[in-house]
Amino acid sequence: MNRFGTALLFLSMTLPAAGLAKADDYPSRPVSIVVPYPPGGAVDGVARVLAATLSVKTGKTFVVDNRAGGAGGVVGSSDVVKAAPDGYTLLLNASIHVVTPLINKNVPFDVVNDFTHISGIAAGPLLITTNPSDKANTLKEFFAEVKADPDSYNFATSGYGSAGHLAVEVLKGKAGVDTEVVTYKGAGPALTDMIGGQVQLIADPILSSLPHVKAGRLKPLAVTSLTRSPLAPDVPTVAESGMPPLEMLSWYGVWAPKNLDPKAAEYLGKVLQEVVTSTEFKDKLTVFGFEPMYKNGADLKTFVVDETKRYGEIVKTAGIKVE
Repeated sequence: MNRFGTALLFLSMTLPAAGLAKADDYPSRPVSIVVPYPPGGAVDGVARVLAATLSVKTGKTFVVDNRAGGAGGVVGSSDVVKAAPDGYTLLLNASIHVVTPLINKNVPFDVVNDFTHISGIAAGPLLITTNPSDKANTLKEFFAEVKADPDSYNFATSGYGSAGHLAVEVLKGKAGVDTEVVTYKGAGPALTDMIGGQVQLIADPILSSLPHVKAGRLKPLAVTSLTRSPLAPDVPTVAESGMPPLEMLSWYGVWAPKNLDPKAAEYLGKVLQEVVTSTEFKDKLTVFGFEPMYKNGADLKTFVVDETKRYGEIVKTAGIKVE
């Protein structure tokens, strides 16, 4: 890099970001955003978009820290619970964060009371797909086939207790079928078996499935939102596909250990509000099939409580238990 480039880099690192929240001494070192899953996948993707946007907008350093382990990201989430409440260790997780304690009584934390709720980040519908060889072109036609020959069908989920898993269980209940749901460790192997015909139905974030749909390897049946997705405008909603309406979104939030330092909480709250509601962040999320879902800390906590009740009813009705 020449001297001119070096000078520009120095200025970009030292000049304060205009319009964003400031704090006396926080953060004075990198902030770790823990993703309790391996690199790749929707949660990791959202976290990397957020970390990059925060770093550019604030002039501070936010890094993604993948800490995989345990069903539903229990290991990484537990690490955050046990971390110092100084604002340097955050958690970014999806709606499965709320579901996991409902299906696994050994989870060592309370999602409502053991975290500081900071901000809602994003949400998006799931894409329900089947194999192109299936004759059905709508969900109603698909489930009619399943009822006629139930032993020939298996469904899939890329994560036990994920939004996709719950969506499939709700659809099973509405259709009156009791088809087995096979659990995979991630979208990759699940979609591979979908394409190969070993399983016949899956609900996954649009980003995971849409490339296969465009390549003709999967057939789209519906999206799990009440309106069509801009990323897949030709795919009907569940209601448009002949089934009772269903809204099942994969949503994402940011948490910290409980009793978070007030200065850090104030700084993060303001910065995340400004970033999540920015046009730049919205444009980046569109690639993933998500929309910003800003909620302040209090609203996120209320949302978690409400979603816990809703998911609890689904889990109870479907008889979902820890594996």
